[in-house]
Amino acid sequence: MTMGSSGWLADLEQASALIESGATLAIAGDVELLASLPRGNWIGGSTPYFMAEEGGACRSDRVFIHQFDVGEGVIERYDRSSLPSFLVDAPENGFTLLILPAGSGVLEDYARYAPSYHDMFLKPVAGWVSGVRVDRLGKDAAQVVDGRTGECLTQAAIALHLALPEGSEAMVHAISLFEPGDGAEIEFPATGFSAGDCLVDGKPDKLANYMKAARIDHRLPLVADYSGAMVNVSIQEVDEASGEVAFYAPVFEGVRYRFARPIGDYPEQFLQAMPSEPGKVLFGCNCILNYLYSELEGRRTGDLTGPITFGEVAYQLLNQTAVYVTLEAM
Repeated sequence: MTMGSSGWLADLEQASALIESGATLAIAGDVELLASLPRGNWIGGSTPYFMAEEGGACRSDRVFIHQFDVGEGVIERYDRSSLPSFLVDAPENGFTLLILPAGSGVLEDYARYAPSYHDMFLKPVAGWVSGVRVDRLGKDAAQVVDGRTGECLTQAAIALHLALPEGSEAMVHAISLFEPGDGAEIEFPATGFSAGDCLVDGKPDKLANYMKAARIDHRLPLVADYSGAMVNVSIQEVDEASGEVAFYAPVFEGVRYRFARPIGDYPEQFLQAMPSEPGKVLFGCNCILNYLYSELEGRRTGDLTGPITFGEVAYQLLNQTAVYVTLEAM
């Protein structure tokens, strides 16, 4: 790993050679490319979008590689029953990279319950949600890959548990531009990845109706305070006929949300918020919505590189966020 760079784009030949050398890797790319890689000590997730050193790109002929040379890495897969204890497998001084497939039961469980998982917030965990091409949403299945066997999985999470050298620790960082706006306070009667009925300033309404009446920009997420952390819930789709709104992460019953304050120049402000000298970066990723709304194709995002993802993990599930992990001296 180099200072300020968390990974790079590679062709199949380069990726295969690295795997066969015994390197510990996390690889992002089209599932067809991932499925053709040799077995080894790597985990993978599907996405054709990347933020590379040369700028944002959608590539079906390259994969994005994070190489971990800081300590021993152990790979484990988790289903819905084993996921709550995944951090039990993590070393006491280490870092866990977790990949979950979009649209899966494990992602739904992680989004809802991760803050209550054993050892959560005590051991560093970051990662991302795998996806598909935007024009194939709802048609193709997001996948993760267990590189030990080459299996492509749609209903399991894959984790790489890394033990770090003595005297060092992993720090998880999240970048979001958003803060709650001055609009109505919104509450939901149930936890879920979609909602129709809600309370708007305490009065019953349909969320889609409120968004239309208030002229809400669909690029703006709902924002709420989750135990001191401002967390985004991004809008995936609005069905004005039914009043139903689909989200990239769940809204929670009993939590009060507001739509985010509008941002003047989304692309420019996002690029300004990216770290210019992040130090030794172990991992980085950025949300597909930032890629689309900030028009990042061909534009560099500071020194931060990594897959463009369909949800980000910085302990809990996040949306419209860039996440990166640095190696720090204790």
